[in-house]
Amino acid sequence: MKNILIAVFFSFFFLSLSAQTQESAGIHGYKKNRFAFLLSPQISWMRPDHIDVDANGSVFGFNLGLAYNRFFEKNYAFSTGLFFNAAGGKLTYSDSTYANVGGEIIEVTDLDYKLKYVDIPLGLKLMTNDFRRTRFFMDVGLDMMFNFKARNDDGKSLSEEVKLFNSGFYVGGGVEYSVGGSTYLIFGLRYDGGFTDVTDNYTIEDKTNMNRLEFRFGVVF
Repeated sequence: MKNILIAVFFSFFFLSLSAQTQESAGIHGYKKNRFAFLLSPQISWMRPDHIDVDANGSVFGFNLGLAYNRFFEKNYAFSTGLFFNAAGGKLTYSDSTYANVGGEIIEVTDLDYKLKYVDIPLGLKLMTNDFRRTRFFMDVGLDMMFNFKARNDDGKSLSEEVKLFNSGFYVGGGVEYSVGGSTYLIFGLRYDGGFTDVTDNYTIEDKTNMNRLEFRFGVVF
């Protein structure tokens, strides 16, 4: 599964480069298709809604991938992309519960979730005009995330404890700095809030959302 996802990612990357070569500028002199490689260190945490389940810490991870912006005006674009997202969180149970850890049903009082997703965002990007080689932007939209790996802090599988699909919203902003031609460096901050339940424990009927704070760095080309 992992090899397939890597192949899909690089196929998307080279197709994107090809599309940029074929259509480098729009009718008003600005590029209609823009691509960016992004590496975003992030802090993620879980927020349960059950009285017997508490959040017990955050997880440091990253969001890595290729963003695609399709401009329909000079300062406005539809935004999407393909990312690999490593996130998670920690939960503690007031009373011990049962969980499927590494294929075995065991009694636990806490669980550390190390989760990996394929992340496909859909949103809008709003951007200012250049001023002294600098322009500011804002991103808003939705995330669609598909889990392909779930482990605890000991490396044991939690795939039976995690739902396949996760979704949420995002809002963020930052600055792009020109280093020559159409190449810009990106520095930004983004908050992602979960809509759907991440966990799938059969003994507790709860809804646990995952939230993330990303520190975005990248290159626009």
